[in-house]
Amino acid sequence: MMRLNIAPAPWPGAPVVVLSAGLGGGGGYWLAQRAALEEQYQLVSYDHNGTGENAGPLPADYSLATMAGELFSALQAAGIARFALVGHALGALIGLQLALDRPEAVSALALVNGWLSLSPHTRRCFQVRERLLHAGGAQAWVEAQPLFLYPAEWMAARLPRLEAEDALAISHFQGKENLLKRLQALKQADFSRRASAIACPTLIISAADDLLVPASCSRVLQTAIPGSQLVEIRGAAMPVTSPTPIPLIPFYATGCPLCCRSPGRPDERRDKPHGPARRCLPRPGPTTAGWISR
Repeated sequence: MMRLNIAPAPWPGAPVVVLSAGLGGGGGYWLAQRAALEEQYQLVSYDHNGTGENAGPLPADYSLATMAGELFSALQAAGIARFALVGHALGALIGLQLALDRPEAVSALALVNGWLSLSPHTRRCFQVRERLLHAGGAQAWVEAQPLFLYPAEWMAARLPRLEAEDALAISHFQGKENLLKRLQALKQADFSRRASAIACPTLIISAADDLLVPASCSRVLQTAIPGSQLVEIRGAAMPVTSPTPIPLIPFYATGCPLCCRSPGRPDERRDKPHGPARRCLPRPGPTTAGWISR
C-alpha cells in the first residue's frame, strides 16, 4: 500500500486536501504551502509510487489510471472518503482521472499547469529531456530541469542554491526506468473526450510565461470543464508555487481561503515581481463557495 503523510486535522471534521506533485513525484514539493493550508485543512501529501518513500520498480504497463487508483486505495485505507485535490502538472492529471473515476470522492480540484492532452510543444520538450536522460543519465536530466522551469534572472542570481538542489535531486533520483514509465503514462493521458463529465468545482491555475506547458493548455482545459474557473499569472514560470511569490489563490471553503503560496523564506517573497493575475475567467456554472467542504 502506498504510504501517505497525513497531517493532524486542525479541528474535528476539517475538510481534507490532498496535495499531488508533478513528474518529480515528491510530496516535499508542497512544503512551503503547508503552513498556510494546515490551519484550515487536513493535509495529505505523498511521494508518488516509484519515488521517495514509495520507491520501488513500477510495472511495464503503468498508467495514469493506475496512479489515480493507487492514491484512492491508500486514501480509503486511511479512512478518507472525500477530499479536494490540488495537483501540479502530472498531479493535476491524477486529479482529473480521480474526478472521472471516483466522482463521489472528489469534492473539488485545483489544477496547476495541467492540460487535456499533451501539446506538441510540451511533447517536444520531453523528447529533448529524454534524450538527455539516455545520453547523460540522472545528472543530465536533473541539471537541465531548471532550464525548463525557472526564469533566467532568477536562476542566475541563485546558482549555489540550484547546485545544492541538483545534488539533492540526483541523490534521490527515482531511477531511469521508473521515470520513463511515469513519463510515458503522462504523455498518453488524454481527457479531451471526458473532461465535460467532471462535475466538481474546479479551479485552474496557469503561468503566462511557462516554458514547458503553454498557458493556452489551461485555457483549453477551462473551456472543457463546465463551471471551472481560470487564473493566469504573469511571471510565475512552470512551477507557479516556486520560485515566484504568487498572490493568494482562494478556494472559498466555509469562508476560509485555501491558498497557494510561494516557497522559500519570507525574505525571498519580493525576489521577482509577479504582477497581477493576467486573467480570471469564470464560466457559467455552480458557485465555488464552500466547495472544499462538500
